[in-house]
Amino acid sequence: MQPAHATTQNHLLAAFPTAEYERLAADLELVPMPLGLVLSESGGRMQHLYFPTTSIVSLLYVLEDGSSAEIGVVGNEGVVGISLFMGGQTTPSRAVVRNAGHGYRLRADLLLREFHLGGPVMRLLLRYTQALITQMTQTAVCNRHHSVDQQLCRWLLLSIDRLPAQGIVTTQELIASMIGVRREGVTEAAGKLQKAGVISYSRGHIEVLDRKRLEGMACECYGVVRRETERLIASVAR
Repeated sequence: MQPAHATTQNHLLAAFPTAEYERLAADLELVPMPLGLVLSESGGRMQHLYFPTTSIVSLLYVLEDGSSAEIGVVGNEGVVGISLFMGGQTTPSRAVVRNAGHGYRLRADLLLREFHLGGPVMRLLLRYTQALITQMTQTAVCNRHHSVDQQLCRWLLLSIDRLPAQGIVTTQELIASMIGVRREGVTEAAGKLQKAGVISYSRGHIEVLDRKRLEGMACECYGVVRRETERLIASVAR
């Protein structure tokens, strides 16, 4: 059995080759990631990268009037802070924890040192970046062309893929703000899923009861993102 917390719970870290992982292992710091914790602000430079294990981080674009929309999510498949190794230093999005849990924190200079060696860590991080770009692209397409029902299904599936259980602690208000629709639309869509026996929803807790049907009700965007992530970031044992 895995211990309560382990770096291997993050699939990206689990894919690091043994030698490269061992050079970084002593500096990977387990940290709590409570709901609402802001890891980076728009235009700010991060000092650490975060590898979530039991938490999910939303990448949000914030408009001048204060409203925001989720453009991507990072959970146990990836890392928060790609701008640090891509050379941009900063990003116009905000990174905030939307599902509480834990993760591993690593100083940016340590990962950059490994990245600049040009070995397997660099190639792995670049493949992850491509997968994240795919997710962002599909999110934009989905928000423009698909119904609220389909968007909610996609959002739920992307969430449970990144959590150790099939349950999500959230609110309809939060979901509505994440996908950029009215709360009433989320309420109606969630009601349909609950009536169909696909999910149960009570007191801010959503549990997926029938994942296969949920996938069938989602739009093509979820499948594109999942396949591309699996193709690019194969989780392998060290």
